Amino acid sequence: MPPLGSSDAQQGPAFVMKSHEFASLLCSRLCHDLLSPVGALNNGIELLSDEHDPEMRARCMELLGESARASANKLKFFRLAFGAAGGFGEEVDTREARVAIEGLFGGDGRIQLGWMVDEPTMGKSALKVLLNLVLIAGDALVRGGRLDVGAEKHDGGLDIVVRADGPRIVLDPELKRVLAGEVDEETIAPRAAAAWLAHCLVDESGGQVQVADQEEGVLLIGASVPAGGSDRK
Repeated sequence: MPPLGSSDAQQGPAFVMKSHEFASLLCSRLCHDLLSPVGALNNGIELLSDEHDPEMRARCMELLGESARASANKLKFFRLAFGAAGGFGEEVDTREARVAIEGLFGGDGRIQLGWMVDEPTMGKSALKVLLNLVLIAGDALVRGGRLDVGAEKHDGGLDIVVRADGPRIVLDPELKRVLAGEVDEETIAPRAAAAWLAHCLVDESGGQVQVADQEEGVLLIGASVPAGGSDRK
């Protein structure tokens, strides 16, 4: 799978954000994303304790189940995308990534998923790049649509492409700048944590992240990871 655009794009500035600063940024993003389903669980339990009508109690239980599944799916995805999931080896089973993506975006049928990754395993850093690009592209599908994920290894390394196609695509301009390395790390907001991590991992390997969003209703995000760089932890 060829990388997006030209291979001679300008490199962004060197980033020196400290590990504890990024940890704070990431925690803010995680708390924001988990607040809604966990808050729904809390509200549902409160409603259930005061509700005596059997039909309403059954509906409360249904909503509690939906919120619990949403919370679990988010945690599974974040553990793989941001954490140390996948064991102690350098390679991770790509099926884990597929299951995590399906759990986060494919549960309600709002987004149709396409999986074009034939590699059975992938280096941890490369898999994190893939998942974080998927997170950005999936969030951009504000009215649903289709999300296609592809990756291909070759002699030069690994190419990752994520394509979002829908009636309305909304990509925060800050995320685009962070992915390209065109932003001061001191100004990065928590919502850009995934973009920052993807940029840093790719830049660390000597690769590039590229974004194409000129076509209406279509967003393409690609990453080229040179050979050797995809195997870093």
